[in-house]
Amino acid sequence: MKKGSTLAWALSAALTGLSMSAVSTTANAAEYVTIGTGGQTGVYYVAGQSICRFVNRDAKETGIRCNAPASGGGVANVNGIRSGEFNMGIMQSDHQYKAMKGLAPFDKEGEMEDLRAVFSLQSEVFTVLARADANINEFDDLKGKRVNIGNPGSGQRDTLEEIMVVKDWNKKDFALAAELKPAEQASALSDNNIDAMTYFVGHPNGAIQEATTTVDAVLVPVAGDAIDKLLAEKPYFTKATIPGGLYKNNDQPVESIGGKAVLSVSANMDADTVYVVVKSVFENLDRFKKLHPAFKELTAEDMIEVGLSAPLHEGAERYYKEQGWL
Repeated sequence: MKKGSTLAWALSAALTGLSMSAVSTTANAAEYVTIGTGGQTGVYYVAGQSICRFVNRDAKETGIRCNAPASGGGVANVNGIRSGEFNMGIMQSDHQYKAMKGLAPFDKEGEMEDLRAVFSLQSEVFTVLARADANINEFDDLKGKRVNIGNPGSGQRDTLEEIMVVKDWNKKDFALAAELKPAEQASALSDNNIDAMTYFVGHPNGAIQEATTTVDAVLVPVAGDAIDKLLAEKPYFTKATIPGGLYKNNDQPVESIGGKAVLSVSANMDADTVYVVVKSVFENLDRFKKLHPAFKELTAEDMIEVGLSAPLHEGAERYYKEQGWL
């Protein structure tokens, strides 16, 4: 090994040792909360980072620090809470419901009776965006096309599979059923590697903005008799609309289905810690709402009630009762 390389290696090792020592010291001085989010282009990631921003502002006083790494999405976050990888996780309201009841995609693990809600966040819409040159004008036009169905563990994958059941479709109905992560699909659409991408997300969304500015692309309605049947059978879905004018060349509102994003936690998580997280967000709610356009319409009244398909965690409930909201 050259002398310069040896010195560089030694310096790197020394710095690593100092860094690990600092992490160890900090870890001993603070309790860490880890929130499972989603892909870095999605609203889940912004939501988790935003929650941690306010928790960490008071870390010296509370002794609680927060981090919100990117993850595979809502299903992965449920499983992360179950395994202990995450203390908290952001998920769709339907995933919260299915995990509680032990329904697919959580049927193998069984009912997660200790799952608890903390508060709901932005409304989310199942979104289909297609290249204009793919001639996809309605949902049925996806048959025979190259479609990103989403990575396993993501909200878009789970929701699309529910739609496929009522449509009597399977993956063979697509010319290609790609399993790209949210951060990968906009470039795949622009590069003509897929004809359409799917997303279960709050709007406006960075990945969809990226795609519509790099290629001529259109939002596809998710509607019809099969969708009406799905809405009638599944109480966790509601009719939803993507407003017009959010994305280039998509000036008209588009129908679809949706739900709420929910911050969830195990009932076993310390009530005082959950209380601190809730207090940090609601005492800064006006600032929180400015951190992403999807948060703009949030109200405390809706956040503690709408979309909560699991019981409130006792730490969250305590704060809401103190405020006179419950």
